[in-house]
Amino acid sequence: MSKATTLLLFLFFTLLLTTSLSKDLCHKDDKNTLLKIKKSLSNPYNNIISWDPKEDCCTWFNVECGDATVNHRVTSLHISYDQISAQIPPEVGDLPYLQTLIFRKLSNLTGPIQPTIAKLKYLRFLRLSWTNLTGPIPDFFSQLKNLQYIDLSYNDLSGSIPTSLALLPKLEYLELSRNKLTGPIPELFRSFPGKAPDLFLSHNQLNGSIPKSLGKLDFYRIDLSHNKLKGDASMLFGTNKKTWTIDLSRNMFQFDISKVKVAKTVNLLDLNHNGITGSIPVQWTELSLQSFNVSYNRLCGPIPKGGQLQRDGAYPYLHNKCLCGAPLQRCK
Repeated sequence: MSKATTLLLFLFFTLLLTTSLSKDLCHKDDKNTLLKIKKSLSNPYNNIISWDPKEDCCTWFNVECGDATVNHRVTSLHISYDQISAQIPPEVGDLPYLQTLIFRKLSNLTGPIQPTIAKLKYLRFLRLSWTNLTGPIPDFFSQLKNLQYIDLSYNDLSGSIPTSLALLPKLEYLELSRNKLTGPIPELFRSFPGKAPDLFLSHNQLNGSIPKSLGKLDFYRIDLSHNKLKGDASMLFGTNKKTWTIDLSRNMFQFDISKVKVAKTVNLLDLNHNGITGSIPVQWTELSLQSFNVSYNRLCGPIPKGGQLQRDGAYPYLHNKCLCGAPLQRCK
């Protein structure tokens, strides 16, 4: 092979490689959609001002694309920590392969949860938190059958919790804390198709009683604190469960705790500021509690000795009716 032929082949393959490397992986429809989103958000500085139409959108900040099996379509969009003054752009619904959608720490993001999100049939992870979104939690979430994670915390969402959330077959995490939600916990929550999701409903205005049917579910983490819930919550406990944390504090629960047995897996148990009666079960000395509080209730009788029940001193027991024994005063 002559030197001229070798040089020509070298130049050909170099050109081929350069062309291949310079070719956009990003689908043109996704690029156009992202640029529309950028325009709708008035070109926010911190996140997406660097989106250059001349560059491959799969390399843009806070954008991720899938592999060749989905033709390198955009699968993740994450916008956070910015001074955006806008609503969620309707164009987010025009990213058909989106699996992760995050709008977070955007104090001037207002308006309702965008209805076009209902078009994202591959969506798995949805976080719309620490914004000023208003209006109800939409029923259309039940159409997104691949949703595994929903975080709508730290907003101004109002209305009741849609029963349709219980129809999501893959849901593993539901975070609705720090909103203005009202009404009861839906009875239909007893029928989650898969395992019970981690459930966070704290700091709302929920009222009524907990559906007894929730006792059939095995919640790994459940937080119902800072609401107006009342009645019996003993059905949430049980030694046959695998609960890790349970926070029922600052409600109006009233039930006798004397015979309530807690799963040995429980690490956090907070029942403070309720109207709970009875005495603390001896079985609780078997728990490996890292956080424990039963203060501001109507408990009576001796505090069982052992386990972690004396570790934090008197604080977890303050302001009860007639508890006694270490770490409180001796029983008479």
